[in-house]
Amino acid sequence: MVHSRRKFGDQGEKLAASYLNDKGFRVVDTQHRTPYGEIDLICRDGEEVVFVEVKTRRSRRFGFPEESVTAAKILRIVRSAEHILQERKWIDIPWRVDVVSVEFDHETPVFTHLKGIDMPEGSW
Repeated sequence: MVHSRRKFGDQGEKLAASYLNDKGFRVVDTQHRTPYGEIDLICRDGEEVVFVEVKTRRSRRFGFPEESVTAAKILRIVRSAEHILQERKWIDIPWRVDVVSVEFDHETPVFTHLKGIDMPEGSW
């Protein structure tokens, strides 16, 4: 079961990468692991580095896919992003965190792109 879920998630990440590429983003890296977690996609949007969390779902039975990105998950993404920025010496480069959801409960996948998500108030 875990293998099939991972395969499904990988499929969503590939579709999200293609979607972002069509929007003018350049995918720099995928499934980058850090001590704090994994960044699904690292992209460039012009001069900005974008760390993308991809959520893939078959239906909205349990809500919108992007709703599953919790404050704790955002904190891990931010820590991972800061780690990567230091690791690659991307100092003084603007960056943000985006969420792309991919829903398969339609004939063709439906994408939702949330740009520049931030920590909920008081979570820092």
